Amino acid sequence: MTDAGKSLSFGKRRQQHVLILASGEKVRHITIRPWLAASALCLAGLLSIGYIGSTAYLILRDDLVGATIARQSRIQREYEDRIAALRAQVDRVTSKQLLDQQVVERKVELLLQQQSALTSRHGRMSELMDRAEKSGLMESEAKAPPVNAFSPDKRASASGASNALENLIAPTGKASELKGSLTYSAGSDRLSDRSLSRMIDSLSRVESDQLNRIATLTTGAETKADAMADIIRRTGIKIEEHTEDNVGGPFVEPLTASADTFEASLSNLDNALNRLETVRGAAVALPFGNPAPGREISSQFGNRIDPFLGRLALHAGVDFVAETGADVQTTGAGTVINAGFSGGYGNMVEVDHGRGITTRYGHLSQILVRQGEKVSIGDVIGRAGSTGRSTGPHVHYEVRLNDTPVDPMRFLVAGTELKTYLQ
Repeated sequence: MTDAGKSLSFGKRRQQHVLILASGEKVRHITIRPWLAASALCLAGLLSIGYIGSTAYLILRDDLVGATIARQSRIQREYEDRIAALRAQVDRVTSKQLLDQQVVERKVELLLQQQSALTSRHGRMSELMDRAEKSGLMESEAKAPPVNAFSPDKRASASGASNALENLIAPTGKASELKGSLTYSAGSDRLSDRSLSRMIDSLSRVESDQLNRIATLTTGAETKADAMADIIRRTGIKIEEHTEDNVGGPFVEPLTASADTFEASLSNLDNALNRLETVRGAAVALPFGNPAPGREISSQFGNRIDPFLGRLALHAGVDFVAETGADVQTTGAGTVINAGFSGGYGNMVEVDHGRGITTRYGHLSQILVRQGEKVSIGDVIGRAGSTGRSTGPHVHYEVRLNDTPVDPMRFLVAGTELKTYLQ
């Protein structure tokens, strides 16, 4: 056993290591061989490496878990931030849509208000337009139309605009249902903000045109009334009574231009037409016509040599050359207050025109009216003749103001000037 345990190394004998284990009387000897020592060392090294690796893993695991948790937290925060940004964007879009819809609804309300206003004004405008046409304003404007005037076929533009609007925004013809059925859509072609703006602009233009039209008619009526009134005043007749001192009434705030401009314009036109109708009525009622149209004047108003006495005398009227039986016409509307034989006038008709003005038609061969009868300008009241104090057939025509004779030529000239306004 000793020989077997011996070994040579480079010519020398290596001494082997023996491990002695004693337990009581028993003794055991264990020879430590090199391979056994190497195995023990390897095992120890493996255990050490495992221990160190386990320790390192336990040390680094917390860092790895923390890093993983941190990364997941960062990802979660980014995800939440993204969700918050998207939610905010959705809120902005929703808010913008709500605001846009509110804008559209306000425009629809304005549109319906404008339509309702135009429709409600149409009746009164039609009435005023009819009065203006009867007063001759429409014809005068047709000869010299202003820049913004309507043509005659556009007098009902208010209703036309309303109908066009209803057809445009409500195919069923019920424009009042538009607001209730309004739904906002960014890409909607049926009702867009642009189309609403165009509708509002169109109605605004219609209203502006109507205001211009009304202003033009008001100016025309005032100008025409002023011109006719001046002509009538030159005859010495006062046709308008001014009572500025006799006024009164409770205090009321003035109309605001923004809210009642249209109503104020209609009121101004109504007042101008009332004045024009008053002046026209006076022009028709007062004796501005010709009793013998187309006839020459043989004797003027004023002092002349009396054909019977041969001395100076006042000729209180105007004589027109006319053969016996020629028509004699009234020169203005009025009431017959005398119809019969009257001294030097012969057969005479006297007509009261009001305002203290009367006219006399003398030397008639025939009287065709009765006392108390109403006559209009141009009515035939008798036939020319030579009755009474006359040297031959003619028409004797007088105009009296408060029973005082005045020169009829003033009325005949004024009538010629007024004829252009009365046609």
